[in-house]
Amino acid sequence: MRLIPRTLPSSAIPILLTLVSLVCAHEQKPLLKGSDWASRHLAEEHHIDNFEPGAFFTIHDFDADGSWTADEILRTYGLMDESTKDVPEQKRADVVATIMRLMDYDNNNQISKVEWMRFNTEGGELPDFGLGPGHHGDDEYEYEIHHFEKYHDENTKQEDLTHPEDIAHFKKHDERVDEEERQARLDRMTIVEQNIPLKFRRDQGK
Repeated sequence: MRLIPRTLPSSAIPILLTLVSLVCAHEQKPLLKGSDWASRHLAEEHHIDNFEPGAFFTIHDFDADGSWTADEILRTYGLMDESTKDVPEQKRADVVATIMRLMDYDNNNQISKVEWMRFNTEGGELPDFGLGPGHHGDDEYEYEIHHFEKYHDENTKQEDLTHPEDIAHFKKHDERVDEEERQARLDRMTIVEQNIPLKFRRDQGK
């Protein structure tokens, strides 16, 4: 087990530094105390300072089919993220049921953009269920926005990435690469020995 990250992929550092430089060029304004959950979510998870209902809907219509399903509601609130794996199923069901009750005007178990815009026009706000800001990016995105941008900058070198969060992130990256390489080797094999029942293997008696 490595205690420090393996050499970063050649594309990793430039991408991270580009993202940081963009954020530094457009500094996020501090949120006013008491801001609604959707505004806090946009600021913390997307670095967007102003809430615009149409854009918010589109950002969280993850499959771009014009509606929010139960899974998309859960993902918006961060309930598909590893950090919320211990949230009880009943709580998850309550989140979906509450959102549907608030804006599923035609009772078809999904939220259309028209329904969402009506909800906002009537003064509705997304509830805060006490689940945090709603992490719903992939591992790379969450690491960049919640750690790299806060503690590193455009001058960061590879040898500076020594925080526990850096090490954990790149350890996970290493494990993913190792698994992909292992699978690629197996895919190139005509027969995958591990998939053959033991009693049929040639070396079973050895």
